[in-house]
Amino acid sequence: MYIWQHKKWPSFNWDNTRVIEALAEARSLQGRILGRMEGLGFSVREESVLENLTNDVIKTSKIEGESLNMDEVRSSIAKRLGMNVAGMVNPGRNVEGIVELMLDATQNYKEPLSAKRLFGWHAALFPTGYSGMFPITVGKWRNNEKNDPMQVVSGAWGKQRVHFEAPASEDLKQEMKTFIQWFNSAGMEPVLKSALAHLWFVTLHPFDDGNGRIARAIADMQLARADRTPQRFYSMSAQIEKNKKQYYTILEKTQKGNLTITEWLLWYIDIFTKALQFTEANVGKALSKAGFWEKYKKVEFNSRQIKMLNKLMSGFDGNLTTAKWAKINKSSQDTALRDINELVSKKVLRKESAGSRSTHYTLVL
Repeated sequence: MYIWQHKKWPSFNWDNTRVIEALAEARSLQGRILGRMEGLGFSVREESVLENLTNDVIKTSKIEGESLNMDEVRSSIAKRLGMNVAGMVNPGRNVEGIVELMLDATQNYKEPLSAKRLFGWHAALFPTGYSGMFPITVGKWRNNEKNDPMQVVSGAWGKQRVHFEAPASEDLKQEMKTFIQWFNSAGMEPVLKSALAHLWFVTLHPFDDGNGRIARAIADMQLARADRTPQRFYSMSAQIEKNKKQYYTILEKTQKGNLTITEWLLWYIDIFTKALQFTEANVGKALSKAGFWEKYKKVEFNSRQIKMLNKLMSGFDGNLTTAKWAKINKSSQDTALRDINELVSKKVLRKESAGSRSTHYTLVL
């Protein structure tokens, strides 16, 4: 029996004592971080927002098995927010769609949710009307009477395992009307409402595809309401992606359970807390980056150098070599070596070892 098949659906309940105790710690940390971020300079906050939004878009897509180019995502967000950042590239249509969805959800968090708005988000995700090679219904609730029930399955053909079965498509219009009215109503603790909205929407599974990404966007929209700011200083999707196996396990367990959702709420609050802790640990990095650019504000750098310096300060994978520099910037090896040598002469980079194959460079902070 699935959760939506219970007679009292959707009258959820939970152990309020356990949930409020966990939430109190998280909300205290949330207030502390928002306070610290407000005390930072505008440029540091702007960079932090850009980094977290970029991370959110990339990770919510990665949860669904789709890998996006970080530079394309960053450029798309910066352009839409009117930020002037170095090394901007032209993003693909798939990137533009998910960025449009996430920014509308978080930047326009005060606007009410509606069926029309959700249809727009869905159309942005699937502008061609296809999910991979398969045609899907876009910008409408799923209408697949012939294929009902809609099931979430895994495994090889003939050996599939059914993880979840969604409500019949003929019930979706009324189900979504109830959900949207609840989401737009007042009176519930905002972080708990984010957790419940996430679970409720993904359980209804109202679209042919994209339900997970839209559920996480709705949850982020509610968290923006909790923060009372469109500036995103933490990424829930990044933490969910790190704990993806747990995510799918707790979802399946909850959706196959009864209307008592205490364990789901506690898991969500724990992920929320981890997202905040990660941000708190990275405030120092943001300050370090701001101090770096303040120190070198009178030094001229080309766009490739600015791009790579930002990458190095944001967390670079492995050692920096001329080959990696050339690949990331789509430049020649000679150009990469010339760019790097200029930074070494300016004492921005340090050469760490000799030899044509073992030479790499580190940032001087």
